[in-house]
Amino acid sequence: MEPSEIAVGLDIGTTKIVAMVGRKKPDGTLEILGMGQAKSKGVQRGVVSNISQTIEAIQKAVQDAEIASEVTIKKVVVGIAGQHIRSLQHSDYITRREPEEVIENKDIHELIDNVHKLVMLPGEEIIHVLPQEFKVDGEAGIMEPKGMFGARLEANFHIVVGQITAIGNIGRCVTKSDLTVDGITLEPLASADACLSEEEKEAGVVLVDIGGGTTDVAIFKDGIIRHTAVIPFGGNIITEDIKEGCNIIEKQAELLKVKFGSAWPGENSDNEIVSIPGLRGREPKEVSLKNLSRIIHARVVEIIDQVFMEIKSYGYEDEKKRLIAGIVLTGGGAQLKHLRQLVEYETGMDARIGLPNEHLTHESNGVLISPMYATSVGLVMKALEVQERNPVAAVVEVEKVVEASPIDTPISDVPPKKNMEDETQSEISETSEDDRPFFDKWAAKFLKFLANDEE
Repeated sequence: MEPSEIAVGLDIGTTKIVAMVGRKKPDGTLEILGMGQAKSKGVQRGVVSNISQTIEAIQKAVQDAEIASEVTIKKVVVGIAGQHIRSLQHSDYITRREPEEVIENKDIHELIDNVHKLVMLPGEEIIHVLPQEFKVDGEAGIMEPKGMFGARLEANFHIVVGQITAIGNIGRCVTKSDLTVDGITLEPLASADACLSEEEKEAGVVLVDIGGGTTDVAIFKDGIIRHTAVIPFGGNIITEDIKEGCNIIEKQAELLKVKFGSAWPGENSDNEIVSIPGLRGREPKEVSLKNLSRIIHARVVEIIDQVFMEIKSYGYEDEKKRLIAGIVLTGGGAQLKHLRQLVEYETGMDARIGLPNEHLTHESNGVLISPMYATSVGLVMKALEVQERNPVAAVVEVEKVVEASPIDTPISDVPPKKNMEDETQSEISETSEDDRPFFDKWAAKFLKFLANDEE
């Protein structure tokens, strides 16, 4: 196996950290070679709150993934999310100096760079600039202006903004784990790649990724991302409500939610009772399933209302903004019983559960085809994209494990990557800056910042 065939996605979530290794098969489908995961103790609502605990969890997830896939992981593509992420709409234009020449990539990137110069709130930075549609000399509705003539190039943009310190802490956790960040992407975009079909994105669809700490929303229409949002509620807050409402410990509350929980209160009868073992020899505690579903229902309705508010904010009632494909629910929280029916009832829109099987091979492990791994699968897909654009810098270096497993070799003993990067730098620099997507250029600047910070 060539190193360039393999890619790794690292999902640093609130409840779990997942390292997933995959490769693209000749037919274009994605094969997952192995996965490792660890409980996430140092992340709250998508933001790192304890550096050392996060590093420890990353190392465990990566080591397990190395054993499962029989490769040594050195580079990863990381997802960013969290309550600090916000989005806004903006219009901007440039007046071209040579209107008699056709519009090229450099003109589009000049316009995008103008947007990047917008002044944000203190501590915030633009991390994603997504052109919605272009205007050339006042002519609207142009999706691809390249090759056209015109003096004034204008565009509507969807801008994603994040706290640079929060993103920096994620980057530091990865580099301190002796890994190189090969790329950064927004987690809702990664989940969308894994769960949504091109037809759904074209028709208009809302992706709702219910994680442990946050719920990510991404709206697509005409094949373009139109709106993104992060709601600071997720599965963990439901567990917290059960814990307080039933007066039990968190571990028992999570188990109750997963095994017996339902988002629809009418599902259970009054006499359905679950007995919870008492602590340290105390009497068992009885919990009514009807009461349990009422607690879950109240919080889930709150999350759905927040999601629906974002859909209304996008303007889905406008004829041109209709979301024909409805809502796709994914993430660990999407496994809650009767959630789909409740979403349809509350919003009046069609809904389905999004499984990350759109691009996976038929032989893929059934465990992976679960909503909770949607982001991880999407990050592997993004890592393969990064690699295809820049094949010189391989995402991982493959080493077949023959005599010793990767866990026997401390990560710190891996030869430094600097030499390989030095050798390839001249080849990489031959690729024009203007040929790279704007987000990748921002990621490159951010990785340079991290490298300087390490020194």
